[in-house]
Amino acid sequence: MKVSARTIAFTALLAAIVCVLAPWTIPVGPVPISLATLGVYLACCVIDCKHGVVATLAYVLLGAIGVPVFSGGRGGFGVLAGPTGGYIVGYVFLAFVSGLLIDLFGRGKRVWVYPLAMIAGTVALYAFGTAWFMISTGSSSLGAALLTCVVPFLAGDGIKIAAATAVGYPVRRALKKTILTRYKPQ
Repeated sequence: MKVSARTIAFTALLAAIVCVLAPWTIPVGPVPISLATLGVYLACCVIDCKHGVVATLAYVLLGAIGVPVFSGGRGGFGVLAGPTGGYIVGYVFLAFVSGLLIDLFGRGKRVWVYPLAMIAGTVALYAFGTAWFMISTGSSSLGAALLTCVVPFLAGDGIKIAAATAVGYPVRRALKKTILTRYKPQ
């Protein structure tokens, strides 16, 4: 199966959007509030699962090689190996779970699938990121890790999910009709 140049370009554009949003942060403890999740939510809402995951992987790899696209304008493998690295890697799980559920169940006018899919993806993100945080910090208390790494972010993620649904759902529908058509040799 061939993919159109437009789809590839749009995937790159979504990776760029994540890279631009992610450095914008509010420090609230060991894990900052970041707009990276909004970028990933948009990527999995707007384009199919496979390309949303590719866009997210591009973001993670760019940051891993040192491009300052992680929270606070940081980059490098050391960030991935640190306590918040699990959340950065977890964005890939977020994109996969959310994108897959949207692809499977979001056809037609099922806008309600989008926020539910993103909530499921966020659960995968939090599970992976929190486990990584606990291992890297030597924390043995799941409750304390959840209070530090999850609870402060729930309201913000709810707002980001609502925003991504409001933007992503109509954009995906419009793109399916125009730009993101499959390549057909003539």
